[in-house]
Amino acid sequence: MSPSENRLIRSEYGYVIIGSVIVPTVGLMMMGGNVMEARKKYNVKYPNLYAVPGVHKDADAFNQIQRGHQNAMETFPSVLAMLLVGGLKHPLACAAGGVLWTIGRYLYMVGYTEDSNKRYGKGGAIHWIGFLTALISSGKLAYDLVNAK
Repeated sequence: MSPSENRLIRSEYGYVIIGSVIVPTVGLMMMGGNVMEARKKYNVKYPNLYAVPGVHKDADAFNQIQRGHQNAMETFPSVLAMLLVGGLKHPLACAAGGVLWTIGRYLYMVGYTEDSNKRYGKGGAIHWIGFLTALISSGKLAYDLVNAK
């Protein structure tokens, strides 16, 4: 057994950190920047998470931007956990999955911003590739650990 095979964490795990932690964090910050710009543009003040129809003239326009970002924020913790765990066994797949999830979530937000009924119209559905990569990789690791002899 070579020294690299005797490691608890493979050297390729660095790619998991880049693709599943760093890239999504930067992507989510960029999406958050879009929300901050929209807050100024549509005059939606804190502590309101969403614009109130009838109170804010462009409530739907702001809410579509906010919802596109919020949807990504709601799913990120579980995707991150699955990518970090699954990446122990499948580091390159999970690194790529994190990048695809991030790109897909950004495209989802762009589509949602333009028309909430067309949130997948700009390619946002590719986030499911990243999600399924995370789910299958972490499930495979769990299966292998439970069935280890």
